[in-house]
Amino acid sequence: MESRNTNASSLLRGLDWPTVIIYVLLVLCGVVSIYAASYDFDNASMFSFDEFSGKQLRWVGLAFLAGAMIMLIDFRVYEAYAYPIYGVVILLLIVTIFIAPDIKGSRSWLVLGPMSLQPAEFGKFATALALAKLFSSYNFSLNASASNYLKALLIIFLPIFLILAQKETGSALAYLALFFVLYREGMSGLVLTAALATVVFFVTTIKYTETLVLGIPSGEVAVFVMIEAGLVAMLAIYCKLQTVARNVLVWFTATGILAWLLAVCGVVIPGLVFFLTVIGAAIGYILFQALRIPQREIFVTAGAAVLSICFLFSVNKVFNDVLQPHQQQRIKVSLGIEEDLRGAGYNVNQSKIAIGSGGTFGKGFLNGTQTKLKYVPEQHTDFIFCTIGEEEGFLGSAVVLLLFLALILRIISIAERQPTTFGRVYAYCVASYLIFHIAINIGMVIGLCPVIGIPLPFFSYGGSSLWGFTFLLFILLRIDASRREHLIY
Repeated sequence: MESRNTNASSLLRGLDWPTVIIYVLLVLCGVVSIYAASYDFDNASMFSFDEFSGKQLRWVGLAFLAGAMIMLIDFRVYEAYAYPIYGVVILLLIVTIFIAPDIKGSRSWLVLGPMSLQPAEFGKFATALALAKLFSSYNFSLNASASNYLKALLIIFLPIFLILAQKETGSALAYLALFFVLYREGMSGLVLTAALATVVFFVTTIKYTETLVLGIPSGEVAVFVMIEAGLVAMLAIYCKLQTVARNVLVWFTATGILAWLLAVCGVVIPGLVFFLTVIGAAIGYILFQALRIPQREIFVTAGAAVLSICFLFSVNKVFNDVLQPHQQQRIKVSLGIEEDLRGAGYNVNQSKIAIGSGGTFGKGFLNGTQTKLKYVPEQHTDFIFCTIGEEEGFLGSAVVLLLFLALILRIISIAERQPTTFGRVYAYCVASYLIFHIAINIGMVIGLCPVIGIPLPFFSYGGSSLWGFTFLLFILLRIDASRREHLIY
């Protein structure tokens, strides 16, 4: 009995109470926001199970209970059973593809009697555990071999492919946040740079298609110029070959001036052939230098240029033939190519009106006109932040964002004090998920990101999201509470 009391006392002392307090504040603020978003002037109680807020309180109570149960489980269980947990969730995701009913074009919800659950939300903590287990393996180093990269990518992309098969794009994209964890654990910064370049190339190619330069869309011309600039930068910074970089820069500049002069003189230049010839000649020169100066970085640089050109040619094919029509429409609206205020752009437009009308101090609790009159669809789920912006204004929105910032900084602090690789990697997984969800959801609500169905953690209505993030956070708190015991075992 004394031993149990000692263990409980040690657990309570080791628990990171600031994180728990922030979590409780966010969850309770979420319930209040859901009540405000779904309030319909009938003076219904916030605690009524007929209201979304009452139903959410039920999920909150179960989430608190689940958090307490997680804290009672021995911390070593999470590491020992990381792979079996991941395997069970993967099987659940596979089953969901075949038995889940079609809800708004998606097969991602399992209907269990009176409630529905989304397995993709629970896959997040399972994937985080599996990734942490992999990195904590004996003598594991991400950069030790290509097979280590393949193992990490398999863990991340397997749930992504299964969730995409459920036609739930938003939930699948959230798993890409784990690439920040790989970067923290030694992945080359070139990968993140390549990811950023991919987004920039895609947006530029899609957005600027109306005007032609040298017979090809201006967006493609801009991307060709970016590829040229990136090639010179990599030669100078990554390969440390300033002379080669200078020669390539002179080549690009000279051919660019020549093309401009020919265009001024009225000479028709086939733009696509021109750019491919110019960049192809530069790549040939770089590979020739590689024969003289054997250096892996040179081949990486040349390969990056080739892959960039291949990606450029695939953008329109992917956009037109792979993405669904509604996804194409959302991207066009987000990029300002089309307005469509009555269709795909309606939600975002109404959301921006609601947030803008809140001003500095807001209209007051339950006094929002846009949200009360239901102008914003899904305002209690994915668009919950517009209710906060309208009723609490800039100050209320800032307080919510500061609470999220405090939680993320606290998790990063917890990550850095972990004595084991498992604890550190898992903590960074939690932080990455939160950063991705918060950034994309709020960006979506204010029109900076396409609408892809990403909930705001602890605020959006629904038990799956709340439970998923509760599991993520409290497993971390349990591991952290026993960090001193890790040193013993």
